[in-house]
Amino acid sequence: MTYKKLLGASAALLLLPSLGLAQEVDTTPTNAEIGFIFTTFMFLVAGFLVFFMAAGFAMLEAGLVRGKNVTMQLTKNMGLFSLATIFYYLVGYNLMYPGDGWSIDGILGAFSTTSLEPVGLEGAEPDLTYASVGSDFFFQLMFCAATASIVSGALAERIKLWPFLVFTIILVGLIYPIQASWKWGGGFLDGMGFQDFAGSTVVHSVGGWAALAGALILGPRIGKYKDGRTVPMPGSNLTLATLGTFILWLGWFGFNGGSQLYMDSAANVADISRIFSNTNAAAAGGALTAMILTQLLYKKPDLTMILNGALAGLVSITAEPLTPSLGAATLIGAVGGVIIVFAVPFLDKLKIDDVVGAIPVHLFCGIWGTIAVVLTNPAATIGVQLYSILVVGIFTFVVSGAVWFILKMTMGIRVSEEDEIKGLDTSELGMEAYPEFGRG
Repeated sequence: MTYKKLLGASAALLLLPSLGLAQEVDTTPTNAEIGFIFTTFMFLVAGFLVFFMAAGFAMLEAGLVRGKNVTMQLTKNMGLFSLATIFYYLVGYNLMYPGDGWSIDGILGAFSTTSLEPVGLEGAEPDLTYASVGSDFFFQLMFCAATASIVSGALAERIKLWPFLVFTIILVGLIYPIQASWKWGGGFLDGMGFQDFAGSTVVHSVGGWAALAGALILGPRIGKYKDGRTVPMPGSNLTLATLGTFILWLGWFGFNGGSQLYMDSAANVADISRIFSNTNAAAAGGALTAMILTQLLYKKPDLTMILNGALAGLVSITAEPLTPSLGAATLIGAVGGVIIVFAVPFLDKLKIDDVVGAIPVHLFCGIWGTIAVVLTNPAATIGVQLYSILVVGIFTFVVSGAVWFILKMTMGIRVSEEDEIKGLDTSELGMEAYPEFGRG
């Protein structure tokens, strides 16, 4: 036997134990593990997209407020997102998803903090039929933060920073998760058959109701309504507002697509692609309808209405982005565009000052979108949909109103007349967004 043959035979003998071991330990993922991996990955990617909506809200609001209040809006958005992260961890997540740990069955969840799986899943037995706790928590947190962002824009240019942030804590820690548990946590509305796929009611109308309560108690901006007419107060930067709208449009694919909740089969992946397509179609329908209507009514298209028309279409399709056809989704979004064009001046007639149009977009179109579910989803009934809208609306409006009133009586929620005229950037923060251009 040659030296090379002898060396090869020896090497083969040395490899036998390891070869045998490799045959004994099969590391090939099971079907359940593959589903767990893909669903977890979907939640993370969708969560990234919805997180980017925070930038969209910030840019939209920065563009639609006057230059003297831009820094305040950016500060509020940084603060509310950070507070949502902390208080959804401390209270909201487990309150929203109590499992079998309801404090009051179907109505009030359990108060406890969120725990993630151990590092490397050591000693853990995860539910492989779903996704990791961390990915689900991250994804659901983004919805909670989006709800608070809705309130921020509506009450801009006259509200104090710290009372607003105190309200945010209560909204993200208690109001939002309690009502969300009634549907998404397996509560009593879910038991009745309420259908709200990604949150036209659970997220958007809740933000709208909270904003409406705040706007009524806070009052309109100085000079907004004079002698029975509405005085226009143009935003500082329509470029930023347009950028913010497109960012929100992009984030909505994660908002609605991730709400499929599973990416463990070909059917689920096909449904996610269907949701993306319908979401996009509804936004286009809302934007185009607002463009055409403002041309007909005002002889010129109104960009701010077009931007809100796109958002109106997105909110309208959020309650059911899966079952409609592309044509139906476009029409559902188009109705949202109609609602915006007429709802914005309607609020002005009532002297309800909403700086960015958040109440028409998120509340009015949230209601429409929840009702529209019955047009394409046979599991929905008009009675249950309307009942659920009322229950969530009354709860959110009453509790939010009580909180705003208490804050008004204790901390005070509105800046002084002098500070409002001067601008919140310098009076509340001592910092301007555009110092080289002077005050807007």
